[in-house]
Amino acid sequence: MSNKDIDINLTKQILSNINNGLYDNVKPVKVKSIPVINGNSIIDRAGLTHISFNFNDVCDNLRKINPDLREYMFGTVYGTLSECDGTKLLHLSKDDLKQIGVQLYPYVSYGILNGGSATSYADEKKNKALNPELHKLYKSLFEKSSKATTGKPKGIVPAFINADGSNGPSFIELKLRALLIENYKYRITVNSENEIFSGDSASKKDSALFPLFQMTSVHTDTQISEAIEKYKNSPFLTDLLEKTGIDITKTISAIQPMIAAFTHSSVGKPKQIFTNAFGRDGEMLPLPGGHGQNFMVLKKVYQYLYNELDKKLIYITNVDNIGNMPDPVSIAITAMSNTEASFEFSFRTPVDVKGGILVKDSNDKINCADIGAAIPREEVDKHEKEGRHILYNCATGLFKLDYLTENIETIIKELPMRITDQNKDSGIYSQAEQVTWEVIGLLKNPLILGVEKYERYLAAKLLLESFMTSGLLIEHSEFPEHENPEHDFKTTAQKLYAGLKKNLNEIYGMKEENNKWQPLNIDDLKKEIIKNY
Repeated sequence: MSNKDIDINLTKQILSNINNGLYDNVKPVKVKSIPVINGNSIIDRAGLTHISFNFNDVCDNLRKINPDLREYMFGTVYGTLSECDGTKLLHLSKDDLKQIGVQLYPYVSYGILNGGSATSYADEKKNKALNPELHKLYKSLFEKSSKATTGKPKGIVPAFINADGSNGPSFIELKLRALLIENYKYRITVNSENEIFSGDSASKKDSALFPLFQMTSVHTDTQISEAIEKYKNSPFLTDLLEKTGIDITKTISAIQPMIAAFTHSSVGKPKQIFTNAFGRDGEMLPLPGGHGQNFMVLKKVYQYLYNELDKKLIYITNVDNIGNMPDPVSIAITAMSNTEASFEFSFRTPVDVKGGILVKDSNDKINCADIGAAIPREEVDKHEKEGRHILYNCATGLFKLDYLTENIETIIKELPMRITDQNKDSGIYSQAEQVTWEVIGLLKNPLILGVEKYERYLAAKLLLESFMTSGLLIEHSEFPEHENPEHDFKTTAQKLYAGLKKNLNEIYGMKEENNKWQPLNIDDLKKEIIKNY
C-alpha cells in the first residue's frame, strides 16, 4: 500500500466503517419530485434580464463583505428603488449585476478540484458505453489520445483539439488565462466613480480573483506543480503576466490522499481490499475518495483565505470544465442573497451520464443526487420518459466563506460516503467516494442557478466528449444521429462545439486563424474588454 501511495490508516478506517455498517444508513437519495425553475430558490440565470431584491437584505449582505458600502449608489448609479407593502425593493438589470460583480472580484478566490489521474476519461469501456458508434468513428483518435493522456492529471491534458489536429492548451492553462483576463478587466474598468465600496480600488487590484487554490493528489501534485511553473512561458499567458504583474505560479495547494479500491459487492461481505487490478494477482488500485473530500483536504486553505486574506466568497469547480470561469452576474446575485452558496445546473443532455441531478428528496428538500452513486441511472431515465426536464449539476459552486469556515466540521462529518461498484479496464471493484455537491442537501438556503449548458458546462468527463466539443468529425456521414433531438449526439456535438468557440472568443480572449486557436494580443484584448463591459 505504501508503494502505491495509499493512505493506510484512512483506507483501514473506511473499510472498517463499511464492514461495521456505519455507512448502511447512507441510502440512495429517494426522489420525491423533480424541481423546476421558480424564480426564488431556483433562478433562470441563462435567461436573466433583471432581478429584484429586498434592499435592506442587500445592504446587510454586502456590508458583511465590506463595511464601507456606499449605499447611495443603489437607485442612482445602479438600478432603481421602489416600495411594496412597506418593503423597500432594489431592481437591478443584468448589466448592473455584471458591473457590481466585477467590483467584488477582490473578495473572491477561485479554486479547482483536480482529483486523481484521468482514469475514467481515457477508459475504453466507459467511452464505448457512451455510444459504440461514436467510439468506432473516433477509434484512431481515441487510441492516439488515450495513450497520451492515460496516467496524466486531468488538468494538464489538452482541453480541446484544434481543427488542424494539434492540441490546444491544457485545462489549467486555459483557466489561468481566463483568471488573468478577469483580473485585467477589474483593473481597467473599476474606479472611484463607480465603486459600491469606498476605498482605493488600485490597492485591491493584485487580489482580484487571486490566489488560485487547488486540490491535487499524492499522484498528481508534482506533475501539476511542474506544469504550472512551465506555464509562465506559455504564449497564452506571457502578455497578461507582464501586464498584471501577478506570479501565476503562486497557487495554494492541498494534497488529497489515495485510498485503496475494495472488492465488488458481488463478492459479498466482509469487504476486503481489491488485489487484482488489471488482472494481476496482488495488484492494488489506489483511488481518490471523491471530490467531496475537498472539505477535509482544503479545510485549512478555506480558513486561511477567510481569516488572513479577507476573501468572502470562493468558487469550487471541477478542473475539466471549460465553461466554469468566474461569472460576475452570479457573484453579485450570490453576494446579495440570503444564501450560504449558489450552484449551477443546466438541462441534462445525452452526454451527461456521470454526475448529479437536482431533486427534491423524501424530506422535500432540494438535493443533488449523483447518477449511479446516489440515484440509479434507470430512475433518471424513467423521470425523463415521463416528460420531466432534469436539471444536471454543472459542478460549480460559489460559497460564502463565513458560513463555510464556521460549519466545515459539520460538513465533513455529515457529507455522505457512498460505496459504488465499478467495471473498468482496471477491473471489477467497488469505490468509496464523497460527492462535493451533496453538500446542497446540508444547507438551509441553497441557491440554484439555471445556466446555459453549452456555455457554462463544457466538461469532458470522457475523451469522446472532448472530441465532440472540439467539433471533430461532426459532419461525417457516420456520426450517430437520432430523430429525437434530446438523444441526438450530432446535435449535441454541434452545440458543444458552438459553445467552445463562444467561450474561446469571449472568455479566453482568443481567435481562430488557419484552423488553430491563438491568443489575442494585449491591445486587442483591452479593446474587447472595454467594448463588452
